[in-house]
Amino acid sequence: MSKKNIFIFSTALSIVLIDQLTKLLITQRFKLNESIPVLKNIFHLTYVTNTGSAFGLFKELNLFFIFFSIVVVLAIFIYLKKIKKDETLLQISFGLLLGGTIGNLIDRLWHGFVIDFIDFRIWPVFNVADSAVTVSIMLLIILLWKEK
Repeated sequence: MSKKNIFIFSTALSIVLIDQLTKLLITQRFKLNESIPVLKNIFHLTYVTNTGSAFGLFKELNLFFIFFSIVVVLAIFIYLKKIKKDETLLQISFGLLLGGTIGNLIDRLWHGFVIDFIDFRIWPVFNVADSAVTVSIMLLIILLWKEK
């Protein structure tokens, strides 16, 4: 396996492990819908479940998102050969996207929903996997913009 692929898979594995560990800690220490302020009215830990997409959008489409996640993972594996050794930011982006997608896919397959807990009060509750996917997409947009 190439160094490039090891880097991408290591990034993805790190995201999956952090995501699943944080979700495990939340489910073991919180009751569903329980919320504890870390910074009152700014940042809370709030245990909720989500059958929709990132940040609570498109509720009740769990089966669609399982299918979509599998397609994304397969597309990443197909596209990996096209990423060059010196495209570090693209490698990071793909690692984040792969890890975030797999993190939430594990929840969907195991629980039938995604576990969310990061609550900034002005935004829907989300998780580490959602954050990784969002950062990945923003990074991809920046990279594509710079190419033009």
